[in-house]
Amino acid sequence: MAQRDELERLKALEDRIAKAKAAINPPRATQDHHSMAQVGWRMVIELVSGLGIGAGIGYGLDVLLDTRPFLLVLFTLLGFAAGVKTMLRSARALQAQAENTAPHDTGAKKGDKTSGG
Repeated sequence: MAQRDELERLKALEDRIAKAKAAINPPRATQDHHSMAQVGWRMVIELVSGLGIGAGIGYGLDVLLDTRPFLLVLFTLLGFAAGVKTMLRSARALQAQAENTAPHDTGAKKGDKTSGG
């Protein structure tokens, strides 16, 4: 009997804590123009950093080995490929995250005449 009362009190306390947390931290908007700008800048930075790192490595090796533009061009292209690969990986991760946070049931079902599908 006492154990049941304790469980009920704990459940009531958990409910109050959840309500307090919900009041303090309102749900975040799913998408706004600032978050899209951040995503865009992230993609640009990933691409440019790949190019820069590749060019830096290529130039350094060219200076050390005295093979001027060959390694610079080669590593710049490799840096570009690495930047594009990183950019695509980030885009896939963001897309998967967006699909997981999107509402599952919007009211329109596949094959419904009003949804166009």
